[in-house]
Amino acid sequence: MSARGRPMFNKILIANRGEIALRVLRACKELGIKTVAVHSTADANAMHVRLADESVCIGPPPARDSYLNIPQLVAACEITGADAVHPGYGFLSENARFAEILEAHGITFIGPKSEHIRIMGDKIEAKRTAIRLGIPVVPGSEGGVANEDEARVIARNIGYPVLIKAAAGGGGRGMKVARSDEDLSEAFNTARTEARNAFGDDAVYIEKYLEKPRHIEIQVFGDGKGKAIHLGERDCSLQRRHQKVWEEAPSPALNVEQRERIGGIVAKAMADLGYSGAGTIEFLYEDGEFYFIEMNTRLQVEHPVTEMITGIDLVLEQIRVASGAPLSVTQDEVRIDGHAIECRINAENAATFTPSPGRISYYHPPGGLGVRVDSAVYQGYVIPPYYDSLIGKLIVKGRSRVECMMRLRRCLDEYVVDGIDTTLPLFRKLVDNPDIANGMYNIHWLEKFLATKPFDE
Repeated sequence: MSARGRPMFNKILIANRGEIALRVLRACKELGIKTVAVHSTADANAMHVRLADESVCIGPPPARDSYLNIPQLVAACEITGADAVHPGYGFLSENARFAEILEAHGITFIGPKSEHIRIMGDKIEAKRTAIRLGIPVVPGSEGGVANEDEARVIARNIGYPVLIKAAAGGGGRGMKVARSDEDLSEAFNTARTEARNAFGDDAVYIEKYLEKPRHIEIQVFGDGKGKAIHLGERDCSLQRRHQKVWEEAPSPALNVEQRERIGGIVAKAMADLGYSGAGTIEFLYEDGEFYFIEMNTRLQVEHPVTEMITGIDLVLEQIRVASGAPLSVTQDEVRIDGHAIECRINAENAATFTPSPGRISYYHPPGGLGVRVDSAVYQGYVIPPYYDSLIGKLIVKGRSRVECMMRLRRCLDEYVVDGIDTTLPLFRKLVDNPDIANGMYNIHWLEKFLATKPFDE
């Protein structure tokens, strides 16, 4: 509720689908705010559509014709009288133009200012901004690299191996490693080609390639008026093809002093920037040092692990801040309690990672103390072939990491999804692995583990 006792917004349109749409819908209902679900024809029977106060079909199955169709989304707002839009994650959540168009129509975008989305969406400008704000960065080029000769000079100066990255990229596309002058030409040209094909922009930059880093990210929250806090870190080092698979908080690799040091740096940076809403500063971490990778100006898929150990509802906080309310907690009031792990359950074959759309014939999620399942599927639901394969997130909390791992093992044994393939067997393997049990892994660990073909008889 607002300070005057009225709802912060009268009606929020949720510009997304799947589990995140349902997650946002639940927060709205707890605040007494009416909801509008949008959906493609493929999602007509989705759970968030069933539970929302109103729903609007915005197009056929392809995302470009529905969930990425800005005119249709604006029209849905006008038809239903929605005065705010929550974009979730993915789709248009980091589209500065979408935020500007909503603002022009008098509709609140529940997220940061468009200028901050734009700055952080450009990897080169994001790195420049991080340097200006005092955030530690990976050694590398100051901006885009025009040609091979320039790339070779930079690579020799910072030392091989180097990573060539798309300036407008993400998800591992337009990203190549060069370990010598001989590798550089092919890596440089391949990265540019991939960047052009994936993002319509072939600009690339160069960074020092760290051999065995962890992926550590800091959850930040700003009020847009010069105040910001951090909510600790998440360790997202277990990745396949640069896509996160397992996330936990706090990181097994950090201590309280390290957490407070890097958290204080990024909170001050976001306060100085005037940042509004939820954001995540992502780092590579190696030998006690943090190196900025990028900032995501939205809610993260893995936000539940932070909620579990802090008790702070990040979606509710997003809505509060977007309505002009102050942050509900100060930095001194943030407490890290226990340990949480999230497993991303995908509709994929655990051995080959081949997508597995189809009908769920039987569904039984785990439960019990400290267990949370964020999912929008149900028995009889048909997983469509058009979208991301994530069907649910299993989040488990314990008083310690050991207790959390024991609880996670029990929950994975309970979790049943029949009718399609899922990645549940992978997590059953991981939870019993000694390296994972001891927290001894980095961003390359999972790829090497999968190369051993753990599902072969």
